[in-house]
Order: sequence, then structure tokens, then C-alpha cells
Amino acid sequence: LVNEAQQAGYQAVEFDAKNLPSGVYLYKITAGSFSDLKKMVIMK
Repeated sequence: LVNEAQQAGYQAVEFDAKNLPSGVYLYKITAGSFSDLKKMVIMK
């Protein structure tokens, strides 16, 4: 969704999932040496 450097502080990203089928999607958040993989469930 976003693959670029962001300024420090609160960040929000919105995206439109209307073209994605129902399912489980993985997303990764990286900040410096921190990295976390999360799961997002889309149900239609």
C-alpha cells in the first residue's frame, strides 16, 4: 500500500478493498529495526 519513507508520528493509510475477494491477507509494518507481520481478514 505504501512503500516509501514516512515522517515520524502518527500515520494512517486507507485503501479500497472492493476489488479484492474475501480472504486472509498479510501485511508487514517496518520502522527502523522493528518489523511486524499482521493478518487482515476481508469478508464480503
